[in-house]
Amino acid sequence: MTRQWHNWARSENVTPVRVQRPRSAAEVAAVLAAARRDGLRVKAVGAGHSFTGIAVAPGVQLDLSGLSGVLDVQGNQVTIGAGTHLHQLPRLLAPLGLAMENLGDIDAQTIAGATSTGTHGTGAAFRGLAAQIAALTLVTADGSILQLTADDELFPAARLGLGALGVITDVTLSCVPAFRLHAVERPEPFEAVLESYLDRCLTTDHYEFWWFPHTRTALTKTNTRLPAQAPRRPLGKAKRWFDDSLMANTVFAGVCNVGKAMPAAIPFLNRTASKLTGDREFTDDSTKVFTTQRRVRFREMEYALPREAVTSAVRDIERLIAANGWRISFPLEVRAAAPDDLWLSTAYGRETGYIAVHRYYKESYNEYFRGVEDIFRAYEGRPHWGKIHHLNAERLRKLYPRFDDFLAVRTKLDPQGLFGNDYLTRVLG
Repeated sequence: MTRQWHNWARSENVTPVRVQRPRSAAEVAAVLAAARRDGLRVKAVGAGHSFTGIAVAPGVQLDLSGLSGVLDVQGNQVTIGAGTHLHQLPRLLAPLGLAMENLGDIDAQTIAGATSTGTHGTGAAFRGLAAQIAALTLVTADGSILQLTADDELFPAARLGLGALGVITDVTLSCVPAFRLHAVERPEPFEAVLESYLDRCLTTDHYEFWWFPHTRTALTKTNTRLPAQAPRRPLGKAKRWFDDSLMANTVFAGVCNVGKAMPAAIPFLNRTASKLTGDREFTDDSTKVFTTQRRVRFREMEYALPREAVTSAVRDIERLIAANGWRISFPLEVRAAAPDDLWLSTAYGRETGYIAVHRYYKESYNEYFRGVEDIFRAYEGRPHWGKIHHLNAERLRKLYPRFDDFLAVRTKLDPQGLFGNDYLTRVLG
């Protein structure tokens, strides 16, 4: 008997008919053959860190944890198993003197899950994780094992395929020489941060900011790339524990629970939080700066906007919160990314800015997210595939110039919808 599966945010759950744990592409093909015979659909699942139902598997759930680790190294190109978690990469890549070009701030995901949903970091000159893929192995619905590279016409679809085209069993990453980051994190006046957003995106390597609603302060994060030989000046163990474990997780969880019980206290709590967090400077290996611990569970919606629209959209959100009298304890996160050519990438063909909104997982998010989503849609925003949104195929088609090309590839590779589920039916038709 299989047990109920749920995602990290506790927003999705399912009890699969069966769970399979293949250890090779050939074993994946055998699982698919058995599923076709039994009339069951198949979904690969990574770490369960998507907030949407993209990985929900009512039929056969594929656990790819047996496909992990480094499989091959050719110069700066490293082939790793699809079930390798991002937090494992530093240990695997460091002996090679390599690192990923860019990362997000959460490293719980598997590499295939992160790339298939469009996970990204921040930096106006840097693309999302899927754009760092140089090759991949895809097992399709009929059991074919495809080795795809940049020369293949399927490649722009397969690198960010939502799990709709087949099962990725390994990816080859174009890595870069290991590097360090000089991090400056400090609170700044909210209005000044908004006014300088576009300039700072272009003049720093990796820039983002967080804004707690009901405050006039933003917490900025500026990371500058340095060679691996640069002096390392990490946070002390006590400082890192106080900031990243005690304040950002233990204390923040308490604040969220107080805010849920007494919403009227949230503005005061947010003002206090914005004064007690941030304001630090250090230099460390890139992975130790990019990623942070996230133990407080939440639900998230994130949209990619034309970068020049970000400042106006944030102001619209501030007005929306005030007009509705909402009390929002979680901050907004604002980032940036370079354009890319992946057909379903949220940054396809345009200079992109990202705005993410969150709610504590014990609170209702529906009204807040839908109100903010209306703002994002007015700016031709594209929703992150792994985060909560309400768009369907009809609306998404208007946002992606190659949407129908992707659907044609899906029809070719999976004509019977072996890899479908309710979420993919909604977003792809």
